[in-house]
Amino acid sequence: MDDPIYKIVSKAAWRDAEAAGVFTGAPVDLADGYIHFSTGAQVRETAERHFRGADDLLLVAVGTAALGSELKWEPSRGGALFPHLYGPLRLDAVRWVEDLPLGGDGHHQFPASVR
Repeated sequence: MDDPIYKIVSKAAWRDAEAAGVFTGAPVDLADGYIHFSTGAQVRETAERHFRGADDLLLVAVGTAALGSELKWEPSRGGALFPHLYGPLRLDAVRWVEDLPLGGDGHHQFPASVR
């Protein structure tokens, strides 16, 4: 099964990735040595914890099969397994990119396809 994983990224960082042809990570990713991703079940909490109030964001959906052995599932938040990519994200692994706007309630509004 190739369920998507998700990366929340600033619009500016994604524009840079598109220009370079590859996403090497946000500052937190570069500091930690891998690109942080979330599953559909985790991404809303990730947005709330790490991106609260940010309104310049995109949600990037990535197919896991295209990432190969550089994708590792590692424990975080109370032992839950999170996907971490130890290498750059090739843009050909990206399924889609959507705006991640803030709603009137101050929470990010996710596409209906994210579960």
